[in-house]
Amino acid sequence: MINDRKVAIIGAGFVGSSSAFALMQKGLFNELVLIDANKARAEGEAMDISHGLAYSNSMRIYAGEYEDISDAKIIIITAGAAQKVGETRLDLIKKNSKIMTSIINEIVRVKAEGLLLIVANPVDVLTQVALKVSGFGKERVFGSGTVLDTARLKYLLSEKLRIDTRNVHAVIMGEHGDSEFVAWSFANISGMPIKKFLCLRGYKDMEQLKEEIHVEVRDSAYKIIERKGATYYGIALSVTRICECIVKNQHSMLPISTLLEGEYGVSNVALSVPAILGSDGVEAVLELPLSSNEILELHHSADTLEATFNELEI
Repeated sequence: MINDRKVAIIGAGFVGSSSAFALMQKGLFNELVLIDANKARAEGEAMDISHGLAYSNSMRIYAGEYEDISDAKIIIITAGAAQKVGETRLDLIKKNSKIMTSIINEIVRVKAEGLLLIVANPVDVLTQVALKVSGFGKERVFGSGTVLDTARLKYLLSEKLRIDTRNVHAVIMGEHGDSEFVAWSFANISGMPIKKFLCLRGYKDMEQLKEEIHVEVRDSAYKIIERKGATYYGIALSVTRICECIVKNQHSMLPISTLLEGEYGVSNVALSVPAILGSDGVEAVLELPLSSNEILELHHSADTLEATFNELEI
């Protein structure tokens, strides 16, 4: 029987431990189990985070084994090799697909019933790996997708346009990686088309500004990795937002990585598109009215990811 207030995190590295810390602060769960190939690392992270519970939310946090996750509502998979300086997310695929396969086999072995949230990179391809290896339904297995990229986009637009981030409505779609794109055709500031708001703020060369923002969002991870070796705070908060949608059954729209079955003219490829997320996982994929150029960009992402997945021996 699933415990709706229990979450498991597989991978106690920077992303996994930061996600655990963020989830503890949010108070969504009353039980969190950390699993890592390095059991001592998981134990240390669990201890360190637990020592702050007196000033946060009541919760049990501990290092465990795969048998401990069978009743978890959400199983978050962050385990995998980290992206190095000069390395793309897709460069990680061969080694991380093997790690993902071994993890999914363990999840199947213990008959876990919860939702699988894939966070390890390259997230879109690994989401498809998890789907194929597990045999679970697409509503149950999905990735963090471009939730973080979209947050970066909103932040940059808010800075450029001097407007509250919460008033920025825009989304990154496609691959969580180099072929991602901004769906500018329906981006808006509290309902006002982005083009009109840019004029309001005095921007003349709007296309140049939009391209600058797109490149900055796309390359953000590379710049952070170059400076501090890894990214983890932003994705931890993105993971927390996704979990909140599920635990509170919010039916929120988030650009998660999910398997497409004909939407946007794409089939049998997992990539990041706006979808409705609730307590049972992915409820529906939203087909937004993209421009013809944006459709081409989405198909380019899909082709890139499909070719990469097909190279794997899954």
